[in-house]
Amino acid sequence: MKLERLISMVYMLLNNEILSASELADKYGVSQRTIYRDIETICAAGIPVVSYQGANGGYGIMEEYKMDRSLLGSYDVGSLVTLLQSMSSVFQDERASETIRRLQTIQGGQKSSSLNMDIGSRPFYRKSLQLLRDAINERKVIRFLYVNAKNERLEREVEPVQLLYRYDAWYLFGYCREREDYREFRLSRMTDLKALGLHFTANHKTREELPRPEAMPDRKTITVVLRISASSLARALDQLHIAEKQFHEDGRATLRFEVDERSLTNWLPAIILSLGEDAEVLEPPALREHLTAKLTSMLAVYSKR
Repeated sequence: MKLERLISMVYMLLNNEILSASELADKYGVSQRTIYRDIETICAAGIPVVSYQGANGGYGIMEEYKMDRSLLGSYDVGSLVTLLQSMSSVFQDERASETIRRLQTIQGGQKSSSLNMDIGSRPFYRKSLQLLRDAINERKVIRFLYVNAKNERLEREVEPVQLLYRYDAWYLFGYCREREDYREFRLSRMTDLKALGLHFTANHKTREELPRPEAMPDRKTITVVLRISASSLARALDQLHIAEKQFHEDGRATLRFEVDERSLTNWLPAIILSLGEDAEVLEPPALREHLTAKLTSMLAVYSKR
């Protein structure tokens, strides 16, 4: 603990002009006498700490000793700080905060970064993300109930390996004991998540280290054409941004894009139905027929008394 405090103090001093003993004592939850001893230890290690007297006095490090800011460009430092700040907000990670302070020692008085990130730090995910990361670091088996692609709710015991963030969602990559193989689990489908007292010893490979699966054979692609009204244009573009867009004078737009055949009955109908009467399928006929059948089934549900 003392070594970690000493290392942290060095970076605090590098990142600030002058820090008083009382500020450092409050920061690390120790007495000022302990801080004095720590300063002596840092000096003995060859780091030139300077003592400043007076009302605004304290401790600092000789300017000549501070890290050369040319080692990293301003873009590099700013991007790293932004990414780490986002990670720190998700996991409330003091280690990430400490790394930010270290990087800021070479950032100097540079202007604020032009980049701002928020990688899915929704409050209702934070507790689960912290539990999963702790389980990964401590090599603990986890258990949870999971809704799979077949809408089955099954219990799973997993040896967690990695947290993945992609397509605006968090995933856990790990070794599933039931399947005896590696699997990905979407965080939003997990419930009753808990870390067990059981530790695993296997040295699992990360997702990137495992052999890539063989490429799936090319599937037939279908061209989809939608007409979107002006009142739902923004929502449609948020979800179908890959589409070729043709805007009309009346505020409507025609969206054209290609999908594989499975998408016509998989994810695409849900997006179109979410737009209600503001979306009309112009092509293909098969998608129109599928939506008609879907709407008929929905009407039957609401017509029951």
